[in-house]
Amino acid sequence: MRPAVVTPLPLHRVFSTLPAGLPAIHPVPGYDGGSHTQMTGIAIDSRMVRAGDLYIALPGAGKHGASFTARALAAGAVAVLTDEAGLAPAAEAVSAAGSTPLFSAARLRELVGPLAAAIFDSQPTGSDRPTLFGVTGTNGKTTTTYFINALLDGLGKSTGLMGTIEIHAGGQPIASALTTPESPQVHGILGLMRERGIQTAAMEVSSHAIEYRRVDGVKFDVAGFTNLTQDHLDLHGTMEEYFDVKAELFSRERANSAVIIVDDPWGVKMAHAAGADVVTLSTHTARHDDGGTTGSGRPAGTPDWQVRDVARRGLGHAFSLTGPAGESLRLHTSLPGTFNISNAALATVMVLASGVPAAEVQAAADAADPFSSAVPGRMQLIGEHPAAIVDFAHNPDALARTLESVKPTAPGARLIVVFGATGQRDQTKRPIMGATAARLADVVIVTDDDPHDEDEAEIRQGVLAGALEARDAGALPCEVLEIYPRAEAIDRAVAMASPSDTVLIAGRGHEVWQEVKGVNLPLDDRVELAKALTRYGFSVHPSHRIES
Repeated sequence: MRPAVVTPLPLHRVFSTLPAGLPAIHPVPGYDGGSHTQMTGIAIDSRMVRAGDLYIALPGAGKHGASFTARALAAGAVAVLTDEAGLAPAAEAVSAAGSTPLFSAARLRELVGPLAAAIFDSQPTGSDRPTLFGVTGTNGKTTTTYFINALLDGLGKSTGLMGTIEIHAGGQPIASALTTPESPQVHGILGLMRERGIQTAAMEVSSHAIEYRRVDGVKFDVAGFTNLTQDHLDLHGTMEEYFDVKAELFSRERANSAVIIVDDPWGVKMAHAAGADVVTLSTHTARHDDGGTTGSGRPAGTPDWQVRDVARRGLGHAFSLTGPAGESLRLHTSLPGTFNISNAALATVMVLASGVPAAEVQAAADAADPFSSAVPGRMQLIGEHPAAIVDFAHNPDALARTLESVKPTAPGARLIVVFGATGQRDQTKRPIMGATAARLADVVIVTDDDPHDEDEAEIRQGVLAGALEARDAGALPCEVLEIYPRAEAIDRAVAMASPSDTVLIAGRGHEVWQEVKGVNLPLDDRVELAKALTRYGFSVHPSHRIES
């Protein structure tokens, strides 16, 4: 996805106008210097090269991108940029193909985003671009971006989206392979949104995206922070390093303003660290006061916006949101879980921070009911008797919040949870997730998630160990089972359920493929749950009924 029309830019002009401090780009002696070369695109994947592209050959986990230079040239690349390690294979391919400009630079990753921004003119100065919202945090990113767009739709704005589930730029949504795409795609999509006249866009910004420089060259009008809990420590090492990466999004260089939930010490710390203009939000009734101040100079214990007057409303909640000037908005969400109050409040305050008056936000919330829109695989209701829910909860905090939110209250009703852990990811969270499930559920069924190239049995054992230890240490009455494959575990959960029970299938959410030893197997938790409900004579929500 990139603009349909890109004005050709002279290669040397683009190189010469890059921001200061970036690595220098040098022409390789003996090759065309590119004095007459013009570019209309950029790619770091040879399979995505189009005619007129600059191909940047980056080092990869398995092979260096320079080994695919011949493929890029055959697809129409007009110039090649690589590093010292890729110079020999790139030069060989360029020599064999004819006269193509060849350049080298150190620290290539730092160049990709700024080059893509310049070539695709993704965020020009002035009003000729979408107002851009970015959401980061461990949990809640996807739902918050959907809520932002639903509220903006209610305000009559045209919207775009980049996230875990899908990408859309005013046209047909396409499935997303990464939470945040690589930077050439990010800038190409932003350029396409601008070309199509889209007024606003919401983007999930993962820690991987910041660490791997996928959002370099992007300036957010409003950046939002949900929370920080244990996840991705296989990449970041420690929670402090994980925090530091997230905090980069809230620098003045990356965001004009920041809306930060300060419900816990990580949020308070983020408000201190942010260089952008900070707006704080408390979604708990208790205030957190460490005696310090936020980046805006206000006491950290006095949030600008606060959630108050929370009351159950069906499966969801109604609540008030009060502001620094005495504003009070009355809002509600029909999605289960108190964390969806936080997601809805964050979406609201981010839209307010973009300059929309509170009265207009209230009118849109009343008319459009934006926080009741279903988000694929996020607290998605498949059946009601038993309550049958699919959710993406795949780390300890998310699993705990979800289990607490769906615990049935009827006497004798049980909570049955089916979940596993992802292979080749942070192994330390596996026993923690098992223990969490044992403490909060009545029946714990441990199964496979996405094992990737790791042994499925070893992954399950890590989760089971935590569940069994917690059960035995606390003399908990929960039943712990190991059932696999996953479809069989889902079937068994429904088979043992009564109409008053709740069945939660956690961990994969919207995903429709299970990766096992490099093979993608079709598996959709929502489909399997609907099949099982139908098989055992339970009703299924109309949107998930299985045709006979």
